[in-house]
Amino acid sequence: MKATIRQGLQTLLMLLAVALSFSVQAERKLLDQVVAIVDDDVILQTELEARITTIAGRLSAQGTGLPPRRLLEERVLEQLITESVQLQMADKMGMRISDNELNETLANIAERNGMSLPEFEDQLAAEGVSYRQAREQIRQEMITSRVQQRQVGNRVRVTDREVENYLQALESSGGNDAEYRLAYIFLELDDPADDASVDATRKKAEELRAAILNGRDFREVAVAESDAGNALEGGDMGWRSERQLPSLVAPVVPELEVGRPSEVLENNSGFHMVMVMDKRGGSQKQVIQQNRVRHILIRPSEAVTDAEAEATIRDLFQQIQDGADFAALAREYSDDPVSGSDGGNLGWVSPGQMVPAFEQAVQEADVGEFKGPFRSQFGWHILQVEERRQKDISGDVKEAEARQAIYRRKFETELQNWLREIRDEAFIEFKGEYAKDAVEDESSDAQEAAE
Repeated sequence: MKATIRQGLQTLLMLLAVALSFSVQAERKLLDQVVAIVDDDVILQTELEARITTIAGRLSAQGTGLPPRRLLEERVLEQLITESVQLQMADKMGMRISDNELNETLANIAERNGMSLPEFEDQLAAEGVSYRQAREQIRQEMITSRVQQRQVGNRVRVTDREVENYLQALESSGGNDAEYRLAYIFLELDDPADDASVDATRKKAEELRAAILNGRDFREVAVAESDAGNALEGGDMGWRSERQLPSLVAPVVPELEVGRPSEVLENNSGFHMVMVMDKRGGSQKQVIQQNRVRHILIRPSEAVTDAEAEATIRDLFQQIQDGADFAALAREYSDDPVSGSDGGNLGWVSPGQMVPAFEQAVQEADVGEFKGPFRSQFGWHILQVEERRQKDISGDVKEAEARQAIYRRKFETELQNWLREIRDEAFIEFKGEYAKDAVEDESSDAQEAAE
């Protein structure tokens, strides 16, 4: 009898254990249930909830109201679906983001927000996001960005005509109308008819300008020396557009560098100086030094050792020193086929255009001097700086900015088209309550189309 009771209790305990196991499994399955299948990937309920938490926390931190919960779920799920398609595409392309690259990106994000990495982690935690979740999401964003650049960037073309039209439209709308914050010094003439007085005042103005160039504060000089009505404000004239500049300084101000005083200007009332303290709008003049350079390169190879290449370049250098024709030697001996065929000419070289060793030699060379021999990663060189000039590249910069603006605008439009295409081409199956919603939406769309 006791054995029968014992066996019954054991059977009951086994049934309870099995039932409890099924219950735990059911609960676990409920927590991690699939909400959508996207090609070869699945999206889980936990992924959806984690992303909703992240987005809701971000919106709340910005003081932005949240949409209804169901609408938020639908939009976040669509975001996850689109990301999944792109991530699978990236995987097939072999795209990867290394841990070092990811760590550097996270550090940059923290720095841009004025935080250290630990402070950034604390901020994420305050928004309900773990650091591990943030790392993974940023990794995915970096990958999808690369996929988009590769797939969409190839579709975007910007023509010269488009750039020209953009710049013309910008100019006609006043988009290039810069504003300047000016400071002003005025030395009044006691007697404009007295040459000695005029000369003395001019000399004083030139001395004050020299003092400013040597580091004396312009505003301090204005307070101490200027006869203008705004002298006690440091000569501050406030912000002026080009159309509002006084006629005397109007031709000068647009050409001035910020923080550098103008030349001394003269009219019947006295002597004037102006300084641009700050500038906004328009585009600042950008000047670089360019060098017109020619060179001879002897490159080591399987057939020529580094020592033999050095010996050859030294022999050529001695020939040039003895009066041999540089261009003729370049055509005969240089291993740079493009410049060599043109007598070694590289044309006008801008900063950053050449490798560091070559650029350093260019900067150290006097105009007309034969510099070398020296070694770069390409081999042994002799060079000559034939001429130097200051080049205003403001127009080039403006054109590049216009081209980039047009590219970004076209890219955004093309990106939306591409995202719709890959979404339509993907196999997507919603599960659970989301499957029901999808069926209802399709029925509603069909009914609207029929009506």
